[in-house]
Amino acid sequence: MRIGLYSRVSTKDRGQDCENQLAQLREFAAKQGWTVSREYVDHESGAKSDRVEFQQMFRDAAQRRFDLLLFWSLDRFSREGVLETLTHLNRLTAAGVGYRSFTESYFDSCGIFKDAVISILATVAKQERIRISERVRAGLERARSKGKTLGRPRRVVDARKVASLRAQGLGWKRIAGELGIGVGTLYRLAGDGSKIRHTVI
Repeated sequence: MRIGLYSRVSTKDRGQDCENQLAQLREFAAKQGWTVSREYVDHESGAKSDRVEFQQMFRDAAQRRFDLLLFWSLDRFSREGVLETLTHLNRLTAAGVGYRSFTESYFDSCGIFKDAVISILATVAKQERIRISERVRAGLERARSKGKTLGRPRRVVDARKVASLRAQGLGWKRIAGELGIGVGTLYRLAGDGSKIRHTVI
């Protein structure tokens, strides 16, 4: 079986080194008779997903360049939270690629605990989504109670100014830029492209 190895440390992970992780992963893979297709190594925080090697790993997974991803532990794979982590694991599954944690034997997409672990993660992720939604609603309510206007600031489209700019020979795209609105919005307000009303958007 072809496998990919993923290793990550950040500057905050004192006493940890990617090579130490990789050495154990390589040894484990050799004992299983697996062929290491590629090693992916990031030296940055696991709290974000735009890690260079992390994203390369997903591109290679989509092309089935390996059959299973082996990482040292789940927090080396991602520290973005349960919801995001579950999304990443589902991306691997959708690509037909398995995953396994070296230090967490129960965390194995091919193991007997797979369904139970994913079910727990999915439940926690659902609660995380609910909490995020509740925090957003609470924040909006606080903002409203303080009299803050939510959403984009409203703009006044002055029909006389539009007519003046058109008389100067300016095109619709240039006029939209002058007014600070999208050209599509200007077309919609203009209707037939020649007349526009004094409008608040």
